Amino acid sequence: MRVLIYSYNYHPEPIGIAPLMTELAEGLAARGHQVRVITGMPNYPERRIYPTYRGKLYATEYKNGVRIDRSYVWVKPKPGLLDRILLDASFVVTSFFRALGSWRPDVILLTVPPLPVSVPAALLGWLYRCPVVLNLQDILPEAAVHVGLLKNKAMIRVFEALERFAYRTADVISVITDGFTENLVGKGVSPDKIVCIPNWVNVNFIRPMPKENAFRAEHGLQNKFVVLYSGNIALTQGLETVIETASRLGHCPEIVFVIAGEAQALQKLRDYCQACGVTNVLLLPFQPRERLPEMLAAADVGLIVQKHNVISFNMPSKTQVLLASGRPILASVPADGTAARAVRESGGGLVVPPEDPGALANAVMDLYKNPRTAEALGQQGRRFALERYAFEQSLNQYEALFKTMVAGTVVTPPAIAPSTGVTH
Repeated sequence: MRVLIYSYNYHPEPIGIAPLMTELAEGLAARGHQVRVITGMPNYPERRIYPTYRGKLYATEYKNGVRIDRSYVWVKPKPGLLDRILLDASFVVTSFFRALGSWRPDVILLTVPPLPVSVPAALLGWLYRCPVVLNLQDILPEAAVHVGLLKNKAMIRVFEALERFAYRTADVISVITDGFTENLVGKGVSPDKIVCIPNWVNVNFIRPMPKENAFRAEHGLQNKFVVLYSGNIALTQGLETVIETASRLGHCPEIVFVIAGEAQALQKLRDYCQACGVTNVLLLPFQPRERLPEMLAAADVGLIVQKHNVISFNMPSKTQVLLASGRPILASVPADGTAARAVRESGGGLVVPPEDPGALANAVMDLYKNPRTAEALGQQGRRFALERYAFEQSLNQYEALFKTMVAGTVVTPPAIAPSTGVTH
């Protein structure tokens, strides 16, 4: 098959959708399919185009059998409403013309967000007379409105129209949790059009490793109880709760909190640490992806953090990664959300109320005092990841879906996730 993947985010961006789409593209290529990726110049999460890509309108690369066609995007480190509009508009225009070159695809996989790229993807599907699979990694604009990221009523109406357009023009919609399915069906999307394929983790890359390693030595964490958060730092996380939790545990010098994220967001947390008088928090920039397994192994506990107003179907993609690492999870998340449901179902961690530093501090102390419990949770999480989220299983599902669509029939590929599904 010839598969065109339309994804704003891709390698070398280190977190979020980019690693997932990179693994999917390379996995399909390894199975003998021709794969081409239409993407933007890498800029996430710093919102600055990476140095080697600056000043370019287009760029073409080849990596592990995948052709990567990049196009210019308008991006600003601190985007206002106009900047966000220009970002989406620039990618829609430049990527569409980029996608017109080269071979005709048999199937198009489009990832959302961003939502406006559903327009060029639909046009390409019409021009090439090939099916389009809409892969939803988030439900927009609903999620953005819910947490206050999108407030302009006119823009909300525009994005709601785009959402309806995306659902109507896609041949199949692949979602990452059953919560997404429920949301779409409630908006009038036919269940027959929806396929649930959870996100995945490369369980051979992310795996249990020795705790006392080079990462610990490099950062002076030997013989410490390390509580780790690594990932996006945005409005939905509320990592001030982690700082306040660290403050409550300042009397226990063996416990250290490590937060790895984007430099600009770390500065705000650094200021908050100073305001709270906290000294047991280590703030680090994003680590190279090749060091991710080592960093996860250096932790005693992995954190998932959300604010109380995060929409219920939102699921951090780090969930599968933490489970695969073999370390217990502490999830400070809404009790009725998909993230909480996933952690409880996996048996690989504990759930505490969001934005409650007292509850989180008590949970950290419980695991610190009960290492056997922590170890058992980590082992169970690893088993669950192997059973439900191994990359090969999701790759099989996508390949089967694409083949049935190219053949002219759409059938749901074999399910590997329970009805409570997880991801994002």
